[in-house]
Amino acid sequence: MALLDIRQRAGYLFLALLLLHIVLISIQVNSRNGIPIFEEVTVGAFSEVQRGAAGGVSVFRRLWNGYVGLRGVRAENDALRQALAHAEVELQQQRAEAARAESLEQLLELRQRVGLATTGANIIAVGATPEFRTITIDKGEGAGLTSNMAVLAPRGVVGRVVIPGTRAAKVQLIVDRNAAAAALVARSRAQGVVVGTGEATLRMQYLSEVADVVVGDVVVTSGLDGIFPSGLTIGTVSKVERSGGRYRLVEVTPAVDLSQLEAVLVVLNRMPVDDATGSGP
Repeated sequence: MALLDIRQRAGYLFLALLLLHIVLISIQVNSRNGIPIFEEVTVGAFSEVQRGAAGGVSVFRRLWNGYVGLRGVRAENDALRQALAHAEVELQQQRAEAARAESLEQLLELRQRVGLATTGANIIAVGATPEFRTITIDKGEGAGLTSNMAVLAPRGVVGRVVIPGTRAAKVQLIVDRNAAAAALVARSRAQGVVVGTGEATLRMQYLSEVADVVVGDVVVTSGLDGIFPSGLTIGTVSKVERSGGRYRLVEVTPAVDLSQLEAVLVVLNRMPVDDATGSGP
């Protein structure tokens, strides 16, 4: 074993001396370009190392710049999203204010058109049960409201006051299943009674067998119930069914979208303003 180790060491020493000899010769021997062969070899080797190192640095720099740039883009996107959300909220508020202003303008036009003593009121609550379709308004007995006063919107009939409080009142909507209004077909003057269904539609009942009613007819108040002034729009006939000469079903779609109401008019006196104030001879 000792002899084998000595031989291996001698072999290693010989190889080392041989490499050293080659290096010394390469230092002294020049290439065709006049540059020592050793220098050309070392330059070539180190240039490859430098090229690899430079490539790695370049890749790292690109990755770092991309990461930093990506963080900047994300921050900018977050800021833009926040600005857009803020702008959308402001736009919704402006639309709501514009819609409310338009609604109030229409109520003012309605007040002038009907020629009745009225008062405006805002809706402050909506009935929580479908069994009783009601709303609550912010005017009550303090503003002159009493039971059975008609409640209107620019497009037509809303309902009637059923429970007036001191500063608020409950209004029964025309679609409530216990609501009713004397009505007639504007085109043919056929008379009947419009009743609520508890849903989003109405029904016209007690029509004569010879009454002329077709889909698309406008139904208005007749004024015979003592609650609603005559000529106010209730809705439009959307379905007509007859059986044996009798009307089985006349469905009416309300003119007023009751789910979108914000303000209403309450009729304080069914008599025209001029007659109510009195200017007799």
